[in-house]
Amino acid sequence: LTQYSNSEFFKKEIELNSLSSAIPKKINLGQISNLKVIIPLNYEEQTHIATILSDIDSEIEVLKKKQAKYKQLKQGLMQNLLTGKIRLV
Repeated sequence: LTQYSNSEFFKKEIELNSLSSAIPKKINLGQISNLKVIIPLNYEEQTHIATILSDIDSEIEVLKKKQAKYKQLKQGLMQNLLTGKIRLV
């Protein structure tokens, strides 16, 4: 359910059912209770899907950390190049 509520599909459903005149957008509890949630009936399938999604989330976190390290490395290298500490030949 957590994965579903974070999905783009769910967010679009909330957007479509929200009060268009309200800022920020709001949705009534009655409208939320009318939203359709598609859940596999088989518990094993639910568990399998949840495991896959958790693994994907873990991989995304690893990649975000790598990206942050590369950005720091790039920033450091650019600083060294711009200050003349490192020269390209």
